[in-house]
Amino acid sequence: MTRRPRQPHSGPRGSSGADAPAAAADFERGAGLLARRAALEILVRVESHAAFADVMLGHRLAAFAPPDRRLLTRLVLGTLAWRGRLDYELEHLCDLSLKKIERPALAALRLGLFQMRHLSRVPAHAAVDTAVSLAREEAGRGAAGLVNAVLRRAARGAPAMPERTADEAGYLAVAYSHPRWLVGRFIEWFGVARAEALMAADNEAAPNVMRLNLARGRRDEIVARMAADGIRLSSGEHLPETAVLENAPDFNSDSYRAGLFHPQSEASQLVARMLAPAAGATVVDCAAAPGGKTTHLAELAGSRGRVVALDLNLRGLVAARDLARRLGHRNIDFARADIAAAPPLRAESAAFVLLDAPCTGTGTLREHPEIRWRLAADDFHRMAAVQRPMLEHAAALVRPGGVIVYAVCSLAPQEGQGVVRDFLEQHREFALERPPAPELAPWLQSDATMATSPERGGLDGFFAARMRRR
Repeated sequence: MTRRPRQPHSGPRGSSGADAPAAAADFERGAGLLARRAALEILVRVESHAAFADVMLGHRLAAFAPPDRRLLTRLVLGTLAWRGRLDYELEHLCDLSLKKIERPALAALRLGLFQMRHLSRVPAHAAVDTAVSLAREEAGRGAAGLVNAVLRRAARGAPAMPERTADEAGYLAVAYSHPRWLVGRFIEWFGVARAEALMAADNEAAPNVMRLNLARGRRDEIVARMAADGIRLSSGEHLPETAVLENAPDFNSDSYRAGLFHPQSEASQLVARMLAPAAGATVVDCAAAPGGKTTHLAELAGSRGRVVALDLNLRGLVAARDLARRLGHRNIDFARADIAAAPPLRAESAAFVLLDAPCTGTGTLREHPEIRWRLAADDFHRMAAVQRPMLEHAAALVRPGGVIVYAVCSLAPQEGQGVVRDFLEQHREFALERPPAPELAPWLQSDATMATSPERGGLDGFFAARMRRR
């Protein structure tokens, strides 16, 4: 499982957990049928591993009005997040194995049951009727009959939950809709109490966080221009460039096109602050796609600084270049390169290096709920084996006295602390150091590494280590 470029949505995300009256009310007004049809199509594609939900939403949301965007996003992310709990119920309600049900019919069952259990203002009969209609369109009359029968049984009540005292991991897997093996890993890493809080947080909506482009003006000026476009913000708690979206009719506004802001999670923004490049410095970003951290570094380094953006993914690199153009950063050079093989730069030539490595993404299950169903138990060790040579080559670019930050959006210790520990054991010329950024203090551990997590302050789960070459 590798990280992929994140696609900014064309509107606010909906919750994947608790009820959202605005989304549910769309149904009562007779709206949302097209959104439900699109949701089913996306769920089928995602289940077949032919696409990622955030990418498909990024492509489809622009065709819908804002209320239907909220509904579509909520239906897709919510159904994916709660798939384990939904399947537990469906297994008790169906007369045949879920593996024998055609993919469109199973997606319609999950979609209908999600609405019944998590959109309390959607009438049960309406959720059933819509799911039946969609199943008939996609899979025929037989599938429609199955969906109708199963969901009408579901309307009469839910099956009992597993007994927690008899099988705690099994209970948590159903209650919080995570694979049982992953529940076991979370308990092993964090203990039962924190693992439960983490999984509960994974099923909530991530806040819509913006990074204001302070290279284009003062914060108050940017906020005022965004407000003129109907985009309402609340202040971020820690960084001057961070703001949380409260409401927006459309991201594709004058202020967006003018490059005044970019959707980027707060934890992701903290990574660039962890590196803290000096004004006028040369920075190498070794895995730059899709460009959020690259452009943030370009802002921090200033117009007299320079960022060299490397990535093997050509499409991701093009996306990063397009983002830099929209934000107005002209101090970035882009080059396609595989940092796992050899960087196309002179050794010990950079004062600041960032490696935001590809990873399993377990810190981002709120935005990418399908990850939990695609991961395998050996992926953590497999990805750590990918990350180690990337860190070796990235560190070779750091000049004496220079700094490298290694980061992953994973909670797995094998991909975070484990990779850094192995690297430092083999490279005594590098040492961990505390970043010169007081705003990071809430997330710094005793060894000066950074760790964020959804159940602790609502940030995505990131690990980052700042190391200086002696």
